[in-house]
Amino acid sequence: MQTENRLFDDLARMANGALNTLSGLREEIENRVRERVERMLADMDMVPREEFDAIKAVAQTARTEQEALAAKVAELERRVSELAGAGKPAAPRTASAPRKGPTRTASGDAGQAKPAAPRRRSTKAKPASE
Repeated sequence: MQTENRLFDDLARMANGALNTLSGLREEIENRVRERVERMLADMDMVPREEFDAIKAVAQTARTEQEALAAKVAELERRVSELAGAGKPAAPRTASAPRKGPTRTASGDAGQAKPAAPRRRSTKAKPASE
């Protein structure tokens, strides 16, 4: 009988050892998969969720501020037009209306639109007709 207990004890120890080994193997596989996925995401220029949420909040705040400033500008334009036009309100400017004033060059510098250069006459002599 005592030999049977030893046999069961040995089997229990072996099973316990195998389970510990498998759990260690499982953790190792999870770590490797996680590293591989993170590397693939980094290669695709993906951002972490926390960074995305932070930028999204900043963009929402900027949008709200932009809308508030647009409303203020519209109110100020209305007041100016009332003062300048003797109480005659001007039509509000829309986003698609062209702006008057300095233009921006490709480099982003503000400047006036340049007039077209005058045409030059050719200085080459024309062949004499015989």
